[in-house]
Amino acid sequence: LYFALPTRAAAAQIHGRVQRFISALLPAEHRPPVVLAVPGYHPGSGVGRVAMQDYDNHSAGNADAGNWDGDSKPWAAENPKRYLAAQVAVGTVDQAMLGALQVRNAHMRAACLARNLLVVDEVHASDTYMSEVLDALLTAHLGAGGYALLMSATLGSVARDKWLERERGNAAATTLGDAIAAPYPAVSAYDGDGRAEIRAVGENDMGKRVAIAAEPRMGDFGFAARVALEAARAGAKVLVIRNTVGHAIETQRALEARAGADDGGLLFGVNGARTLHHGRFAAGDRALLDARVEALFGKSNRREIGGRVVVGTQTLEQSLDIDADLLITDLCPVDVLLQRIGRLHRHARDDRPAGYRDARCVVMTPPGGDLSPLLTSGSAANGLGPHGYVYNDLRVLEATRRLIEEYGEWDIPAMNRLLVENATHPERLEAITREMGDDWAANSIGVEGERIADVQLARLHTIRWDKAFFADNRDVVFVSDDANIRTRLGDDRVEVAFEGAQASPFGEAARIEGLAVALRWLGGADVGEAVAPVAIEGGFEFAVGGRRFVYDRLGLRRG
Repeated sequence: LYFALPTRAAAAQIHGRVQRFISALLPAEHRPPVVLAVPGYHPGSGVGRVAMQDYDNHSAGNADAGNWDGDSKPWAAENPKRYLAAQVAVGTVDQAMLGALQVRNAHMRAACLARNLLVVDEVHASDTYMSEVLDALLTAHLGAGGYALLMSATLGSVARDKWLERERGNAAATTLGDAIAAPYPAVSAYDGDGRAEIRAVGENDMGKRVAIAAEPRMGDFGFAARVALEAARAGAKVLVIRNTVGHAIETQRALEARAGADDGGLLFGVNGARTLHHGRFAAGDRALLDARVEALFGKSNRREIGGRVVVGTQTLEQSLDIDADLLITDLCPVDVLLQRIGRLHRHARDDRPAGYRDARCVVMTPPGGDLSPLLTSGSAANGLGPHGYVYNDLRVLEATRRLIEEYGEWDIPAMNRLLVENATHPERLEAITREMGDDWAANSIGVEGERIADVQLARLHTIRWDKAFFADNRDVVFVSDDANIRTRLGDDRVEVAFEGAQASPFGEAARIEGLAVALRWLGGADVGEAVAPVAIEGGFEFAVGGRRFVYDRLGLRRG
């Protein structure tokens, strides 16, 4: 088994669940270790690696201890290129995708994976580039006799048809009405004749009703702070999810200004330092943040802990097992919004504070609820539209906004098909384009152009399994340099090493030896040599090529 997750945090969490499953399934003398296939991560956030048992003696050793006695060979876990050789492994989808890209060790990865059940969770989280690479991986994996299971709670019919009909490449489009009427939850598969089959798998008894409303206050940081603090003072756990780190930091500052120096413990913090949750923290600090969020917003000790507010970005919308009483979020595509709502009233409980016993979601939209200005301006876009660089398809965002306006209460998951299809199906998107006019049509063309470019780039980087491995001159038919081939497109980062490890702003013993800095922030500056940070109150600052950066309780940002 290789269980593939979209993020490192998700992999670390599912790793524990798979360990418990394997322990319940197999007796100790025949129990393989479960490898955590995430570079730099170790089980239980502790130390050491999980060893694979000796190939010469599969029954030797003590699996319960997490290692193997005797002539143990920690071969599969000691290097990322060997992760897929483990009998059971949990990791990111990237480790599997590397078996389909023209990079070193790809053929070893693909060969090891071929004997596995490949489970890809949250497959809807894959963008166009990742989906194309994953498609190439599945072609090789299934062609070699392997098995695959793709899972999603919010996958639209267009994407589902693509995966189901992928071998024939001629999927018949499902109409909007049929897509909404399809059973949910369901298992979709090929039957023996090569037809797509969708089969209901029973009712979901974990449904919830969510009161949802749009507030055209996306740039009003004081609004989010006021609503969140009011709820926290009433004893509620409040999640505030912003689309960008910049808006998250400004919201945190507004919260702190409104709460004052003595906030009564209402604001999220680690070891006495008030902070927020996003992706621009050092790995060790991010682990602290994850653990603290789960401790405050988890299943237990809620009444004793009392009200809290945590501000964050997309890092809060999946992977963490957290349960909020109130959700305040930016507008985002409906499938993403459903993921965020998945953190709201996640568990059935009777200890929610008065006024928050019913699930409620506040969605902050641009002023006036009008998205058209985002077509031409990136000012305060907060990740929306062609200049926001996060959610660029305004048609999907407009469709989502309309669903919020039309349905004041969402019954989840009963409405999942209706919601997802009405914001992603081509019939609905084309109708919005016709209604909104030429500027929106241009945005649609731009989105399609980006999609085609990403597909072509992915096909350039993936292995052609239908072609000879060697050329006439006996050179391997790979690109000349795999340094620029990645599993994901996006904000490239460069690791900046420090001259001497720096103290964490959260006071832990772990030291920070370097940070990943966005390539666009460096302006082409050379980062070949280690830099010397300078201590400041609550953190440190450093410079690269004359550009100054600060790292403290709010994370990494430009100085």
